[in-house]
Amino acid sequence: MAEYIGLDVSKESTSYCVKNGQGKVTARGKVKTDPDAMFEALKQHCLCPERIVLETGTLSHWLGRELCKRGLPTEVIDARHAHAIMRLQHNKTDENDAALLAEMARTTFYRTVAIKGEAAQKQRILLKARAHLVAARCNTQNAIRGLMGGLGIRFVKGSAPFVRRVREVLQDHPDLAAMIDPLLAHLEATEKQISKLNAAVTARAKADPACRLLMTVPSVGAVTALAYVSMVDEAGRFPKSRSMGAYVGLTARRNQSGEMDYSGRISKKGDTMVRSLLYGAANSLLTRSRRAHPLKTWALNLRKRTSHKKACVALARKLAVIMHAMLMSREVFAWPAIETREKAAA
Repeated sequence: MAEYIGLDVSKESTSYCVKNGQGKVTARGKVKTDPDAMFEALKQHCLCPERIVLETGTLSHWLGRELCKRGLPTEVIDARHAHAIMRLQHNKTDENDAALLAEMARTTFYRTVAIKGEAAQKQRILLKARAHLVAARCNTQNAIRGLMGGLGIRFVKGSAPFVRRVREVLQDHPDLAAMIDPLLAHLEATEKQISKLNAAVTARAKADPACRLLMTVPSVGAVTALAYVSMVDEAGRFPKSRSMGAYVGLTARRNQSGEMDYSGRISKKGDTMVRSLLYGAANSLLTRSRRAHPLKTWALNLRKRTSHKKACVALARKLAVIMHAMLMSREVFAWPAIETREKAAA
């Protein structure tokens, strides 16, 4: 008889509930959040588990991978979908949550989330660490500007390093040096660590054939390529490349009911980092790239009719679709045939 299991995972312990095909609870309990301990606990109550589900969370991908390695059919489901159902229960407890997850496993009323591989997760950690330090650098720079600006002190904008420009201004204000120098030291240390992570990102991107392929797209660098590859993980899990626009939250919301039907702003669902990087790549393609391409021409014409931001969003969506198609076909980015012939003749 098929059995369905729901796992309500927390950092230290996990509540589990086992149901049969008729929805009757056959076992429930709590076990340490460890793949081996969970496997042993479930082995005592389950003969042939049909499906095991757990919500997305910090430990979900790790647990999903480890349970699958032990031969347990495990699926990770969208936490937003699960929470929408859990809000309907009168008493919210870990035990009740596990029972609801088991019922969702039995009825398959959920949306699955792909379990990422360990390599993709490590790449993600690298990119998140870099993004954290970049944000810290920006916050420190803004704090220095605000503190000095409060006294009416300004420093000249330019290409020189930020720390050097601040130190030049502090020479005329020695009383402030003792207060600002710790922030400058923190900023210099952060810059060094960012440089190390940038080198690590570049090395990983150059070593990955998929990243090198995506970097043939104009304005797509090592960070954007590595972030996209780590998000997709396995390109084959998306049957259609055009679905990538919605996956990263770059398609418009739709609200339809009866005679009312309108499209709103983009959904902004999915990977925030990849969406931001794709927008930056689109903006760079429109403003910095000098090489002509029909894709750029289309976006420029769209900008004339709407706005620069909307054109960048539309171009970012197209880049997301094109990059997935490239991963599927393993073909480099195509430039216009006329330009290619002129380059070969030169």
